[in-house]
Formats: sequence, C-alpha cells, structure tokens
Amino acid sequence: MSDYLQAERAQEWREALRKSMKNKDRTNLPRVKMPEVDPEVRSHTYDEVNRGLTVELAIGESHRCLDCVDPTCITGCPVEINIPKFIKNIERGEFLEAARTLKESSALPAVCGRVCPQERQCESQCFYTLKLKKEPVAIGHLERFAADYERMSGQLSVPPTAPPNGIRIAVVGSGPAGLAFAGDMVKQGYDVTVFEALHELGGVLRYGIPEFRLPNDIVDIEIEGLRKMGVKFETNCIIGKTISQEELREEGYKAIFVGSGAGLPNFMNIPGENLIGVMSCNEYLTRINLMQAADPESDTPVYMGKKVAVIGGGNTAMDAVRTARRLGAEKAMIIYRRSEEEMPARIEEVKHAKEEGIDFYTLHNPLRYEGDERGRVQRMLLQRMELGAPDQSGRRRPVPVEGDTVWLEVDEVIVSVGVSPNPLIPQSFSGLEVTGWGTIVVNQETMQSADEMIYAGGDIVRGGATVILAMGDGRKAAKAMHQHLQQTES
Repeated sequence: MSDYLQAERAQEWREALRKSMKNKDRTNLPRVKMPEVDPEVRSHTYDEVNRGLTVELAIGESHRCLDCVDPTCITGCPVEINIPKFIKNIERGEFLEAARTLKESSALPAVCGRVCPQERQCESQCFYTLKLKKEPVAIGHLERFAADYERMSGQLSVPPTAPPNGIRIAVVGSGPAGLAFAGDMVKQGYDVTVFEALHELGGVLRYGIPEFRLPNDIVDIEIEGLRKMGVKFETNCIIGKTISQEELREEGYKAIFVGSGAGLPNFMNIPGENLIGVMSCNEYLTRINLMQAADPESDTPVYMGKKVAVIGGGNTAMDAVRTARRLGAEKAMIIYRRSEEEMPARIEEVKHAKEEGIDFYTLHNPLRYEGDERGRVQRMLLQRMELGAPDQSGRRRPVPVEGDTVWLEVDEVIVSVGVSPNPLIPQSFSGLEVTGWGTIVVNQETMQSADEMIYAGGDIVRGGATVILAMGDGRKAAKAMHQHLQQTES
C-alpha cells in the first residue's frame, strides 16, 4: 500500500473514531484493514505480504474492544492470552506493556500474530461476532502490532523465571509445541534443553512456512527470547538415533516432552506419482525454505515449473502454490476435490492467492499423471466432482461425476494432501501407546503418555494441526508435567 493510501486510511480512522467517541458508541467503528503489498509486486518477491498496522490504525482498532465482563475471546485462544488486557494497553498507548502481557501466555506472539487462524479461534468468540453479528476485533493484527512494536523499539522484555530447581527436562523438536512447552517450563525454574534434528531451529515455522508469510528473522527473535530466559538448544541431534531414550535418562533428564511433528508426507497412490516433477509439499517447501533450493547454484536446486499444480486446499497448499508463482510459474493452480467453502485454508490465504493470479480448480480430483519420453510429468487427468452427504468431519463428501474428466497440462505437481506423524519416536521409544495412524496416545487433559514421564503434543498427537493448537498442547503439557514433578520430586 502506498504511503498516501496509508495516510488516507489513517485519516478515515481519525474521523470514525472522533464520531464514535462523541457518541460514546464503539460498536460503529469499522474493523481495521491490514495494509498489504500490491499483488503484482509481491507475487515476484519474498517480501512479507502484510505490512502491519501503524500506531494510529492499532489504537483505532483497540478502541473497538468492549472489555467484556465475560471475555469469551480468552477461552477461544488455545494459549489463553489475556486479550482484553493487552488490547486495553494498546488503547492507552502502553505498547510495551501490551507485549509483556502477551508474553505471559505466549512464547511466540509475533509468530501467532501472523499465522494463527484467529478467525476460527479467539475472533470467532468475540462479542461482535457472537452477539452483534459484526466483524470481530482484529485481535491477530493487534497481537502482531504489539510484538512488532516491542521488537522495533529494541526494548525486548524477558519474562521472569523462578530460581533454578536443578531438574532437567528434554524437549524433542523445536516446533511450536516444543517451544511453547519449553518457555513455560523454564519459567518454573526447570533446566530445559530442546533437541532439534535439523540444522536450523523452529520446526515447521522454519521449513514449512514461506518468508512472505512468516519471515525467518521473526522466528529467530522469538527463539532468542526463549534462549535469554534460559532455554538451551541443540541442533543436528536426532532423538532416537543420535541420543536414545535410555541415554537421555542416564544423562539425568527426569521427563521428556515429544513435539516431533508430522513430517511424513501422504500421497494419493495414483498412477504416475513416481514421475519426475511430482513431489510432496513437505519436500518442496523444506528444500526451498531451509536449503535455498530456489537458488540454481545451490547444492539441491528445485525444478521451477512453468505449469505447476498443487493438490490440496489447506494453508500448506496455498504456501506451495504461492511459492511456485514467485519462482516463475506462468500458470500456478490449486486442484481441490471439494468446493472453496470447504477449503481448510485461511480465508486470508485464499484471498492472497487469488490476488496473486493463482487459478483454482475446485471440485476436481487427480486420477493419474502421464509423462514425456524423459519420464517428466506432462499432464494430469482430473475427475470432476460434486458434493454429496456430509462425512465424519461435517464437510460434504466429494463424489465423482460419472464420465466427466478433463486433461490438464502440467510440468510440476506438488502433492499436499496431508501428513503423517514422524515415526521415529513411536518406533524407538518404549512404553508408548500408538494409534493406527502413528500418533502418540495421550491423556487429552494432561498430554501425558502411557509412560508417566513422557508427554507429547502438536502434530505427533494430532496428526496435523495449526501452530496455535500445537502451542496450546505444549502449555497444557507443561502445566501438567510441573504438577506431576512437584509431587514425585518432593
């Protein structure tokens, strides 16, 4: 957005705020609109799409918060941020205090302000939505504003921690579940070490989400905050291979939290999936985000197709297809077997993809791929679908339209139809109960596994979920583990 348009929008806010405060009616204030980079510009760069709120826009939006007696937005937040408190801090201009309030409950406020699906969590429980049938307070935008303001001010606060208690805790995986767990445990005085299998920290935050949605320096700063609190990190260490479960206990770790994620990609098992140019979304995004594969001079460059199809309708699919667009795809397509209304991707991500020129083939499902004489994928056969009765998820089941198929030319296909849990921990750790899907069975209230000293959360339990749900699991596990250790160690 141009500086002129930002100034114009700020002027609109001043006028709306003046009229609203004169009438003492906050409910007529319009919801703030996030400034964005122009689609034609951003579709060729990795610059972050959302620009963030100005001070004026943030204060204006904060005035919409009604400071409800029963703030249901808090119960809608998996990590239970005190949302009215941090927003009222913004309204008073106490931005650093707002950031400190966020850090009382969230280890990753700048991350969550960018990638959390607030529209399905806290904002869905806002009074505006539930009672007034209006647009909710832009809680996510304000969370990002407070966290970014603190970062840009250079006055990063470090949450207080209890005196060291000498009890060592191991965390498997540095994704959102592990980081949230580590932050809460170190606050209680535990000696926490996070073990990461890859050479960079952050888990899915690093390898799964492109920088145009979540810049790496934001992840780095959040992790550095945890390090300043006392959390230790070890990279290039595969728990179950580099260090065994028994060795962790021999080294004095009293308990373990497993947040190893779901890094095993699913495929559709249709003809042609072994052709050159057909790959999983995990591989595609990991190579680009973590291994600089978009650079032709890198050790593992990725093929940059001109006609790229991404199979799936989730956030990861949107990340992949928008990445392909940025890597030069002339035609980048989403192939999804249900309608747009059933897409699990965030509304914002679908909107951004459309603005960037992504073609949507909804109610289509791949039947097979065919290749050229060199074995590279060349085209795909799509089955047209229609919606039938709802399935177990509540979404209407897609069923084939008999005899209605179409061929589509492609030179790269990225499959994003879900993931399965990393099998290493379930296979190498004893004492765990594992489902047929490969997830670790836990008590849903405490996140404790069949082994009372092993807790787990995030995708290794859920099989695939959002960043904020994984963080909620981490916080829940930390609370339960602390209570358990206080009883057993006393």
